[in-house]
Amino acid sequence: MKKISKILIVAISIIIYIYVCNITLLPSNVIVFKGEELNFRTIAGIKIRKTDSQNPSIVQASKGLDQSNIYSSAGSYEINLDLFGTIPVKEINVNVIERTKVIPCGSLIGVKMYTPGVLVVGMSEIEGIDKKSYRPYENSGIKEGDMIVEIDSKKITNTNDLIRTVNSCNGKSIEIKFVRDEETKTTNIIPVESSSREYKLGLWVKDAAAGVGTLTFYEPSTQSFAALGHGIVDSDTGGIFNIADGELVRSNLLSIRKGEKNNPGEIKGVIDSNRSIGQIYKNTNYGVFGKVSKVENINLTDLQEYDVALRSEIETGEANVICELENGKRDTYKIKIEKIYSSNNYDNKSMLIKIEDERLLNKTGGIIQGMSGAPIIQNGKFIGAITNVLVSDPTTGYAIFGDLMIKQMRIT
Repeated sequence: MKKISKILIVAISIIIYIYVCNITLLPSNVIVFKGEELNFRTIAGIKIRKTDSQNPSIVQASKGLDQSNIYSSAGSYEINLDLFGTIPVKEINVNVIERTKVIPCGSLIGVKMYTPGVLVVGMSEIEGIDKKSYRPYENSGIKEGDMIVEIDSKKITNTNDLIRTVNSCNGKSIEIKFVRDEETKTTNIIPVESSSREYKLGLWVKDAAAGVGTLTFYEPSTQSFAALGHGIVDSDTGGIFNIADGELVRSNLLSIRKGEKNNPGEIKGVIDSNRSIGQIYKNTNYGVFGKVSKVENINLTDLQEYDVALRSEIETGEANVICELENGKRDTYKIKIEKIYSSNNYDNKSMLIKIEDERLLNKTGGIIQGMSGAPIIQNGKFIGAITNVLVSDPTTGYAIFGDLMIKQMRIT
């Protein structure tokens, strides 16, 4: 009997854990286009109740939402999640936005980004003036990925600020303020005078990042841009590069290295700082976003405006991608949408795609680094952008939904 009771308790605990996890993973805030179906991946027993109607309807979320959960007008709404239709478990805010038009670009661009402080990317021993080895950072609590923003109440915005401030301490303890996971922390370090007669912390830091990719689209109604379809990741820490500001510029193509199995290809380019497009204000898992200040540097000649497709409008089958594989020359190439992950709101792998155009395969071997952000058109609508390549097969990769990029732009 005791054994049965224990098994029953374990089973109930597992069920409760599954429900708690499912509810926790559901977002508290959702953005949808007007007319877009609202979908949640959940389990039996969790029901959704709209609270913006006098006679709220209840639908079984695990079976997908019916037309009662397609909003016909823009605005803010609220829905409640109930357990078995009776126990309230979560509120979700729904922000319904107007559908929009964009101009897919496909131009090769350069990205320059600057941190709000200095990013710690490594640590090393310091040889002191006495020829002994020291680790001044030990026991300070500072780790790789932390952002140093202040030393002795002085704002640190770049590596020169840090070097100058540390050297002025004359060997005294300094107070360092740093940020980790949006939480500000404080510690103290005594810098070591090195054999070069400079005071050092033993920390390797950086204050900027740069890369080459593809401009996805320009949105005329807001004069905004989106690029890459994924974020700029810091090569040292592996995390999304936290920015204070940045700049999108044109890039000149130098060469193309074709992709092969287990050896991804690459577009090699050089950033042209004299041809600025605009300011970057956001670096996210879904792309790099900003405001266009010099639209003439995008070169919109022969480009046209397209509606952004709803996911329900995207089909498996033929589509076209726009990219620049010769300086100043964009072209359109045939691809195939093989799979569509309609309920995916969690990463930039929304569609599985395959390059089919022999012209593109002859030039690149498939999807290569630098093509991230290349816009995809299907049935006269913008549906998304290339984001990833499968290392085992360079002709195949992933693309992000266009609506995910637009929604990320709208989040403040």
